[in-house]
Amino acid sequence: MTQVTLHEYSTITATLSSDSLAVTPAEMHGLLSGMLCGGLDPALGNWAPMLYDYTNDGQGWPIQSKGLAATCVQQASEQLTGEDLDFELLLPADSQNLLDRGDALTEWVSAFIAGIGVVGVTSGVLSEDGKEVLADLAEIAQLGIDEDGDMEEQALLFEQVIEHVRVCAMTLHAELGLKPSNDEDSKPTLH
Repeated sequence: MTQVTLHEYSTITATLSSDSLAVTPAEMHGLLSGMLCGGLDPALGNWAPMLYDYTNDGQGWPIQSKGLAATCVQQASEQLTGEDLDFELLLPADSQNLLDRGDALTEWVSAFIAGIGVVGVTSGVLSEDGKEVLADLAEIAQLGIDEDGDMEEQALLFEQVIEHVRVCAMTLHAELGLKPSNDEDSKPTLH
């Protein structure tokens, strides 16, 4: 498995903006991750029309932005199906303003929930744990950073929320997502 790396958040922002797409990198990654966690098979390539419908009124994306989205799909898929539990959210760097990071997390979570819905997952197919995870995410999507509060304390809490969101995504993927194929099972047995 090759490791796919994404460009820096600000570079992706600039590319999406220059292509006149009204979507942030967090929204793009959240939506695509939600689709994957909802059971989308990235190998089918049907993620692109869903992305276009949700973000650009069904119109295709320019090549460079579509390439970034394809990289997001590949990376998120590898992270979600890997054994390392290294799934990461695409958010501005830790060095960025906490308020901007908070806004990006809210965008990521809202788009993730939408991605789950875009692939047709309804609450009826979720286990009780899955419903609880989705409820947690819906609450997190409403959170914000208190500008008047202790920013150091909020930064620590923010990191905990990111970790919780990460675990929620992996939990939903474990329940609904495409499972990695086991090459041992696909090999014929010789007698």
